[in-house]
Amino acid sequence: PPDFSSIRNYHERAVFEAVAEAGPRYPLIAVEQYPDVACVALNRLLPRYIRHEVDLAFYLTENERLENERSVKESVQFAFEFVQARTLMKARR
Repeated sequence: PPDFSSIRNYHERAVFEAVAEAGPRYPLIAVEQYPDVACVALNRLLPRYIRHEVDLAFYLTENERLENERSVKESVQFAFEFVQARTLMKARR
């Protein structure tokens, strides 16, 4: 059978790094919730599937690369705020 294990979403690594970096600014979010934050952020981004990092990087213009970075940051910020709001709502119950 074909091996599809090398296929991944280009945004995954960038989102995981952004979540880890931004996490300390959201003290109400437990580290155990970071995967939830990453899922929310990734679901807001258009998936771009690649096999190798160079596959997409080679074809992106500088403006597209900067737009990707901006989109990741915005999605991660939204995701932290979303998860934080849901956590606070649950705590009030």
